Amino acid sequence: MPAETHLAAPLNTIGTPSLWIITVAVLLALLVLDFIVTRKPHHVGLKEALAWTAFYLALPVLFGAYLWFDHGSTQSVEFFTGWIVEKSLSVDNLFVFMLLISAFAVPDELVQRVLLYGITGALVLRAIFIALGAAILQTGTWAFLLFGAILVVTAIKIFRDAISGHEQSVDISSMRSVKFLRRFMPVVEDYRGPRLFTRHDGHRALTPLALVVVAVFATDIVFAIDSVPAVYGITEDPYIVFTTNALALLGLRALYFVLQNALTKLRHLNHGLAIILAFIGVKLVLHWAHGVWPGVPDVPTPLSLLVIALTLAVVTATSLRANRRDAAGRADVQPHDTAR
Repeated sequence: MPAETHLAAPLNTIGTPSLWIITVAVLLALLVLDFIVTRKPHHVGLKEALAWTAFYLALPVLFGAYLWFDHGSTQSVEFFTGWIVEKSLSVDNLFVFMLLISAFAVPDELVQRVLLYGITGALVLRAIFIALGAAILQTGTWAFLLFGAILVVTAIKIFRDAISGHEQSVDISSMRSVKFLRRFMPVVEDYRGPRLFTRHDGHRALTPLALVVVAVFATDIVFAIDSVPAVYGITEDPYIVFTTNALALLGLRALYFVLQNALTKLRHLNHGLAIILAFIGVKLVLHWAHGVWPGVPDVPTPLSLLVIALTLAVVTATSLRANRRDAAGRADVQPHDTAR
């Protein structure tokens, strides 16, 4: 059982204490910058959203280049592969944010503040789950089976929901987080700017914004359970796992305003995510089996990158084709309706 002995040792990582400190400091500075930008509620135009999106897309490219030149191509490829996986999952996370924002009727000028709270909560949760994942991996190869099972079960659920054709919706009254908060504190009906708490009839009360933030935070927990095992299927280095998650999440606030119309048009995205999660789940199981029986193939990271990129390209193309087909069908029907 050499594999068990190997995993009982400390995980190999490029994350030295100084590198962790620098990384966390930079991430905190970026979060502070985002909070400064959103301090005064305002409508986010496309030009502003595109500028911030370009900035947050440049960061992982620069970081990946740093890894290539300072630590080698293996770490760089692992980072880019993990980042693509996390970015794909974060877009699905963004779609759920969009549903919550719509269900709670969040004013346009407060949307980016809700997104920022959600992203901050997601970062904290990912850090916790990444630390837990690293600890589990050190206990033995069974952890790969656990992570693989989580991803395969999640993939099956996502695929079933995708082929059912039912549109996702949010029922605020049935949300457990909302029910829980209402039991302990009154909630005013109207938004009070970016405030989470207010005074009402002489008592401290929650604003609807607080309910949205808690609802978003609850969805972050679900996505963290899926995303952390997914990127551990690409690399076992906790530092690379953390940076892929962080850099994938940071740009979501701006990306929301760029993709808010396009998100609903990526109708096959969940099909692709299900395929990707299932593939990584099988990859983890094979990795475990390879440690026990060396004859079992181990899927290399470059092949994973190719499969993930091709899957995303295919589902994007099929989504666009389906949208064009539906648009052509509506155009054919419309003249007949007008004639009647």
